[in-house]
Amino acid sequence: MLENISGKRRRIVVPEVKEPPEGYWSNCFVIGNLVVIAGMVGKDSRDELVGPGDAYAQSVAAFERMKLFVEAAGGKMSDIVKLTVYLADIRHRIPFVEARKKFFSGDFPPCAIVGGLLFAQPEYLVEIESMAILGSGG
Repeated sequence: MLENISGKRRRIVVPEVKEPPEGYWSNCFVIGNLVVIAGMVGKDSRDELVGPGDAYAQSVAAFERMKLFVEAAGGKMSDIVKLTVYLADIRHRIPFVEARKKFFSGDFPPCAIVGGLLFAQPEYLVEIESMAILGSGG
């Protein structure tokens, strides 16, 4: 599967997720069949916070944003092979895990969870970054 990770990267943009100002970061790159997605937070298509104080709602919204990028890159959620999850409070891992079940089944992707963080916006409770390999999800 990794033999296709070569060549020039291309940036993926979806209209439902606001892109950061130039010079900050990119939300998504594809290099061959590798998809790298920056940390997604719980915002809607108007770039407004979803579920203030609700880690489950923010996790679902973050996964929905992630799904937009994976699909725009030509893949599906089952192609995701790695998650890194950042939580404002480690107790948010339980609602995160419940939200994850809406998007994955069977063998869940490997996942690192880090808690007790301060985010750029204090109302964020969850941020999820991911990597996918197109076509790996069967």
